[in-house]
Amino acid sequence: MPQLSDIRYFVAAAENGSLRRAAEILGVGQSSVSRKIMRLEEKLGVSLLERSNTGVRLTNAGQRYLEEVQPALQQLDQARRAAHSAGRADIGSVQIGVLTSLAGGFLRKLIIAYQQEYPKIRVDVHDGGRDEHIAALRARELDIVFVPGQCESRNCECAELWSEPLHIALPKGHRLAERSTLEWSDVRGDKFITSKMAPGPEFHDCLLRRLASLSIQVEIEPRCVGFETLMNLVSLGHGLTVTTAAWSNVSLPDLVLRPLAGKDDVLPFKAIWLAENDNPALRCLVSTAHVLAGRVRRGNSDWLPRQISSDEASGSISADARRRDPSP
Repeated sequence: MPQLSDIRYFVAAAENGSLRRAAEILGVGQSSVSRKIMRLEEKLGVSLLERSNTGVRLTNAGQRYLEEVQPALQQLDQARRAAHSAGRADIGSVQIGVLTSLAGGFLRKLIIAYQQEYPKIRVDVHDGGRDEHIAALRARELDIVFVPGQCESRNCECAELWSEPLHIALPKGHRLAERSTLEWSDVRGDKFITSKMAPGPEFHDCLLRRLASLSIQVEIEPRCVGFETLMNLVSLGHGLTVTTAAWSNVSLPDLVLRPLAGKDDVLPFKAIWLAENDNPALRCLVSTAHVLAGRVRRGNSDWLPRQISSDEASGSISADARRRDPSP
C-alpha cells in the first residue's frame, strides 16, 4: 500500500511540473521528492512521470492516477480540518439539561456568553426532571445538567456554581403584595400550590424543608400542571408558591414575586457532568461556567481562550459562589 506522503509528493510534483518546485513548496530536499515518487512508482508498478532537464511531465498512467487521488486527498484534508475544529470546539454541539427558567439569572448569562465565544457550537437545551436528566447524562444523551439543591451523583463531576434567592409568588391583590420583602412567618396559614412536573418537585421539597425548620404550618396542594401554568394559577388566586429569582424576569398578568429576607432563603444550583465525557464543547462550557461564576479550577481544566469580564459575571450570581472550586 503506497504511503500517503509518497502520494502527496507525487501530486505536488505533477501540479507544479517540477521536482525542484515541489521540494520548495513541501520544504524538503529535491532528492527526497525524487526518492518518494520512485518508491510510489515501484509499488504501483507503473511510471507516473517523464523526467527531463526542464521538469517533469505526466505519463498516461500518471494522469489517470492524479485524477483519482486528488479528490481523495481533498477529502482527507477536509476530514483533518473538521477533526481539528471539533477538537478545539470550533464546531459541534452540547446537550444541556435544565430545571430552571432561562428568562434571567446565571444560566441565561452562561448560554449568552458561551454562544458569543463559540458561535458555531449548537446548544440544545432540554427540560426535564432531576432523575430523568441524570439518567440521560449517564446514557450520553446529555452532556451536562444544571440542577437546584444538594445533589451528589455517583461517578460524576459536580460543581456548585451559583445560587438564587427564593421568592414567594402571589396574586396582585394579595394582602402581602405591597411588601418589598417577606418572612416565612408572613405566610403562616396561607395555601400553597406546587407543580408535580419539573422543576415543581424541587420547589415542593424546598418549601417543606424551610417550613419544617421554622415550625410553620401551611396547606400545600400539588397540581398536575407545568410551572408556567402554576404561575398563572397563582395569579388567579388559587394559592401561593415558591420559586427563585430567575422567574422574576417572567411577566404574567396579576402576578407578583417578593423575595424572602432570610439569609438562608437561597437555592444553590449545581452542574453535573461525566468526567469521561471528552466532548470539547462540554469542556469549554464547564470552563465558561466557572469563569462566569468567579471560580478557579485546579489544574489544566480551563480551556477558555479569554477571561470573561467582571461586568459579564455580575448580576444575580451569589457571592458564595466566588470561591475555589473543590471539584477535581
